Amino acid sequence: MRLKLVPGNTNWDFFKYWKWTFGASVLAMVVSLVLFFSVGLNFGIDFLGGTTIRTESVNPVDVGTYRQALGTLDLGDVSITQVFDASFEATQHVAQVRIQAQEGHEAITPEVIQAIEAALGSVDPDITFPSVESVGPEVSGELVQTAILSVVLAMAAVLFYIWLRFEWQFSVGAVAALVHDVVLTIGIFCILQIRFDLTIIAALLTIVGYSLNDTVVVFDRVRENLRRYKKRDLREVLNLSINETLSRTVMTSVTTLIALISLYVLGGDVIRGFVFAMIWGVVVGTYSSVFVASTLLLRLGVKRDWSKTDSGAAGTQFANIDA
Repeated sequence: MRLKLVPGNTNWDFFKYWKWTFGASVLAMVVSLVLFFSVGLNFGIDFLGGTTIRTESVNPVDVGTYRQALGTLDLGDVSITQVFDASFEATQHVAQVRIQAQEGHEAITPEVIQAIEAALGSVDPDITFPSVESVGPEVSGELVQTAILSVVLAMAAVLFYIWLRFEWQFSVGAVAALVHDVVLTIGIFCILQIRFDLTIIAALLTIVGYSLNDTVVVFDRVRENLRRYKKRDLREVLNLSINETLSRTVMTSVTTLIALISLYVLGGDVIRGFVFAMIWGVVVGTYSSVFVASTLLLRLGVKRDWSKTDSGAAGTQFANIDA
């Protein structure tokens, strides 16, 4: 007996409330952009420049004592946060000391790092320093430019690929879905103020690939059905195609989420931001494939005089598989 995540032969109308779903997506994107320009992201050392020192001790972390010990060093902007993780032992107390690079100065010198370690060691003799990461202002500026360029180029490549494989209406819908996913991911990071660093950029690029894969599967089935049902209304064809691929979409998303949630709970705080971005990306990517990409395709329309016959090799032969 097989477990069915989606009932067989579904016939749901995904465009019944398209004005509400599409409007909600547009509103969410606007709110995300407003938050980005007003609140901003909690950029990590990768983008701001500076030094992050990770501390570990058998004694509880006293942020006030740490800050008082570092106050005499004239370090400028210093951020001290205690790190909590379910995988830590009862006697494992971890903190992060983040010192942002000051304008006109390079990353702090090894001598200053030694002074910081000595100052913290004076208030906690059992403290250790598992890792020290430093990024200069020039390097961080180059990383920002490279990160933005990588995301833009990825979307441009997607636009070109979909345009060649399908029609331009398909490419507009696919790229709109990708922009939707990236903008909403940035918005949730602005709201929660989760540290935004290079690992999150990697997550954004992974989200682009995941969302594209889901969208292409749906669009492949749409193209097949457009050739098969030349007299049907486009809305009917889109609903039929989404229903036919729904089982595959849900199965892929659920199994991916199971793995990601396990990593989020057990993987440790180092990769937690990356995993959270992936979890959010899977959810909004699945949503956008149906309620953004397909809705735009419906509104733009598509030609119906397909000259090629259906080869049956569009890559969706596994679309109806249940878990």
